[in-house]
Amino acid sequence: MKFVDEAFIDIAAGDGGAGCVSFRHEKYKEFGGPNGGDGGRGGHVFAVADPNLNTLVDFRFSRRHEAKRGEHGMGSDMFGAAGDDITLKMPVGTIITDAETGEVLYELLVPGEVITIAKGGDGGFGNMRFKSAINRAPRQKTPGWPGEKKSLKLELKVLADVGLLGMPNAGKSTLISAISNARPRIADYPFTTLHPNLGVVRVGPEQSFVVADLPGLIEGASEGAGLGHLFLRHLQRTRLLLHVVDMMPFDDTVDPVAQARAIVGELKKYDKALYDKPRWLVLNKLDMVEPDKRAALVKDFVKRFKWKGPVFEISALTHQGCETLVKEVFKHIQAQQVSEQPPVYVDPRFSGEAADPEAS
Repeated sequence: MKFVDEAFIDIAAGDGGAGCVSFRHEKYKEFGGPNGGDGGRGGHVFAVADPNLNTLVDFRFSRRHEAKRGEHGMGSDMFGAAGDDITLKMPVGTIITDAETGEVLYELLVPGEVITIAKGGDGGFGNMRFKSAINRAPRQKTPGWPGEKKSLKLELKVLADVGLLGMPNAGKSTLISAISNARPRIADYPFTTLHPNLGVVRVGPEQSFVVADLPGLIEGASEGAGLGHLFLRHLQRTRLLLHVVDMMPFDDTVDPVAQARAIVGELKKYDKALYDKPRWLVLNKLDMVEPDKRAALVKDFVKRFKWKGPVFEISALTHQGCETLVKEVFKHIQAQQVSEQPPVYVDPRFSGEAADPEAS
């Protein structure tokens, strides 16, 4: 299925049905009085976060979504039936914004979450609503209220704990296939990955995290060059970035340090908050370097790159160093999850400590 992470749709909730003007016409009941019912409510438009979806492609080809209008009121005190609601299934991580103002309206972050994105109009009042002591034969009614109509932009940001960052052919696809259950397309030419791949990394029983392999960045990506700029938004929700560097590029004239600097520069241009995220350096393809030369090569790279953060030496192809990397990533994610939890208030009456009598 084609990956689509942006779509524009028009939605319209149903209009409410009109009220009815009617009077009782029963034998032996003179001046029977009004019995016109109210109109029915228009159908709502709901959005539900479906964990089984990972693309917005369905909305690329189906842009108009309308709920049914409510039925009109009828005589004999009969109210009109409500219009049928419609539910739009969207991937978890979808951001819904107003296409005209750019205002963020909703975010679908929890699987199964249901939100109302357009409310149906209320039904109009029938003439039985207007009966009073001085108006016993009202002929008033009101039309139904219109349902909400909106033009929306849908934007999908994949929900992953870890994002892989790097130039094309840095070995990101090989790495995600080595540490997770994802099986991305792998080849020896640039831009093998054309859309994000998600993989679940199992660390132990009930211990796992999600990693995203994104298309490679190139210099100028923040201005639209290459493919990576289309997917930089997917890094914004990650807790950790792994900057994968190809230490043995096919072209001998290519300097890994210059490539790494270009990636960092594009990251900073695109989003300062993204640039400030925790980022670790993962030096890949070290299996292609003679064992006695690896330490000197790594030391030279770190010195010229002026890197002071964590460094991991791996070979995604042979899985060398991958286990250590996974364990350290999981520890970091666990620590972040604990720090993100709000403090728990403990009532001193139940904490096991004597409460201060003057506090009350």
